[in-house]
Amino acid sequence: MAALSKAGVIEIAGTGARLLPNPGLDRARVYGADEQAILSLAGAAEACAAIRTWDGYRPTPVHGLAAVARDSGVADVLYKDEGQRFTLKSFKAMGGAYAVERLVKARGTAGLTVTCATDGNHGRAVAWGARRLRVPAVIYVHETVSEGRAKAIEGFGAEVRRVPGNYDDAVRASAEAARANGWTIVSDTSWPGYDVIPRDVMQGYAVLALEAEAQAPMPSHIFVQGGVGGLAAGILSYHWEKRGETRPIIVVVEPAKADCLLQSAVAGRWTAVGGDLDTIMAGLACGEPSELAWALLSPGADAFISIPDERAAEAMRLMAGFGIAAGESGVAGLAGFLAVAADPAARAALKLDAAARVLCFGTEGATDPEIYRAIVGRAPEAVEGRAA
Repeated sequence: MAALSKAGVIEIAGTGARLLPNPGLDRARVYGADEQAILSLAGAAEACAAIRTWDGYRPTPVHGLAAVARDSGVADVLYKDEGQRFTLKSFKAMGGAYAVERLVKARGTAGLTVTCATDGNHGRAVAWGARRLRVPAVIYVHETVSEGRAKAIEGFGAEVRRVPGNYDDAVRASAEAARANGWTIVSDTSWPGYDVIPRDVMQGYAVLALEAEAQAPMPSHIFVQGGVGGLAAGILSYHWEKRGETRPIIVVVEPAKADCLLQSAVAGRWTAVGGDLDTIMAGLACGEPSELAWALLSPGADAFISIPDERAAEAMRLMAGFGIAAGESGVAGLAGFLAVAADPAARAALKLDAAARVLCFGTEGATDPEIYRAIVGRAPEAVEGRAA
């Protein structure tokens, strides 16, 4: 059974997961002008119209996981598989590449070099977008980013620079290089004085919600990855502005070793977490929330969950059984749902009953095949039936 800590965090026994119903939640709050200045339905529609013109665009599939729903005691579990997004195998294409396109339309390509920090997927998206529009890209990775992910970024023509420390150190290195060289940062996180481009990145992410709405019945619950909060804010903003209090319950999932959003909710203010942020969920290894994202998540997200790496690994192997090669960060939302579904107190806190329809965003495929093989025991090609 779950235990309740003094901070209101529910420790889910047997899973290592921690659930915090958001103490700052205000479901009656109107999605007003301040919120729309960050993200809006109009902005989501504009992003969707642009992205639909890209070569190779198609909505990523939504898979029904009937066996998972049955075993979890809910009506439906849906998994939107971003492992099939363009050639990048990640939802990040919708943000970084879209922001590069907006930047080029506003400023042109003359003298433009883009830069960012990444754990892998965002840098790949920025590099891909830069190659599409023929502008140079310099991507900063930290010391624990796998060589496979760094090489994948280089494969799109970007220069990759590795720096000591964690993701947040790479963010600072990228910002310093941009100041010194006159480059333009294309980041999915924001900070004081830097917020226009992150809005474009997050606005691109909202297209996932628009797609999912057209593909499947409206969910009662959405489990979505945290990181700096950009994707979660994009999904939340779409449903909050469109549906107000009747929107789905939005649950944000993070690694236990990089739970900056949960800790911010505990503290009641923007909060950074330290340490090496060493987690297999590399795309979520972020110690500092995006200030823009937090402005929406703080009053609007229903709950935050942190999960240990083992839960993500288990979810990867579960998805492999369905023939879906899901990456370490890609399964975090599903892993968070599975932890909650196994505990009566956690279920009650989220109103997760037998009628619940759950949507999880599978944010990446096997973006590093060697890491995937080490965790799952099979190559992604074998899982997906393409080759042994």
